[in-house]
Amino acid sequence: MKKKLNLTLIIILIISFLITAQTVKIKIIESTDEHGAIFPYDFTELRDANTSMAQIYSFVKEERLKKDQEVILLSGGDLLQGTPAVYYYNFEKPNAPHLLADVMNYMKYDAAAVGNHDIETGHPVYDRFNKQLKFPWMAANAINVKTGKTYFKPYTVINKKGIKIAILGLITPHIPYWLPENIWKGIEWEDMIKSAQKWIEIIKKKEKPDLMVGLFHSGVDYKYGNQSADDDKNENASQLIAQRVPGFDIIFVGHDHRGWNFKEKNPLGQDVQILGGLNSARDVAVANCILTFNKEKKQWEKEIACEIIDGRSFKPDQDF
Repeated sequence: MKKKLNLTLIIILIISFLITAQTVKIKIIESTDEHGAIFPYDFTELRDANTSMAQIYSFVKEERLKKDQEVILLSGGDLLQGTPAVYYYNFEKPNAPHLLADVMNYMKYDAAAVGNHDIETGHPVYDRFNKQLKFPWMAANAINVKTGKTYFKPYTVINKKGIKIAILGLITPHIPYWLPENIWKGIEWEDMIKSAQKWIEIIKKKEKPDLMVGLFHSGVDYKYGNQSADDDKNENASQLIAQRVPGFDIIFVGHDHRGWNFKEKNPLGQDVQILGGLNSARDVAVANCILTFNKEKKQWEKEIACEIIDGRSFKPDQDF
């Protein structure tokens, strides 16, 4: 009787292990439009603030300690403008290691998109900042005029327990409408939809990802500013890409400081999650992804549940 019980227990454990081995949980956390909100302090008003990257890091640290999931940390861009702290390292201490680069490396960001306010700081600042980052800063539609190649890295691939997650970065192409050419000299800004169509085919063919993520510094309301869905180089083309470019599972958005969490249908009738938080580290957008391997189809099936979590609920990390 005892042998039968032991054998039954072993069989149950083996089955449990096999089921667990075929299911992977991945939590993707995005902050966006941080605008230099590193510390829980307002240096302009000289008073405490209730949102900061120090608070976001508390949440990220806690999530990384959970053994049943893998964590990916992303930023949607607009990092280098907004507070005296980043201004100081942008322009007053140009030869020192940039504080925000040190902070983001310390937090172990996996990737970030480039934002229009990052470009606003000028070539010397954003070129130097890019070199100091230990993760890819991405904008696939920012083209080096001299070489015809991307000025920033276009995408990255992250592996988590055998799952390949491809992340494509795009930036709003409206920069020439806002900024003088000397600030972005030598860069051409491609239409986001055209760039997404091109790069997703490259990524699918070369990388064969299990999960395809867009990390866009661009908003959702494509009619903003009297624009239309068919305008070339639409400022806020994130939803249009979800509707027109098949292949994305999740599109993280930013730029508009609005906060979004909804699903859109792509041309094949498949769900695309559109997700993005508010600005200045006020919250984080979280995509909880459960991937289960289908042996018959020989592919990973995905369940994606998303939420936006208020950053004020986190205490600032003391080590930070």
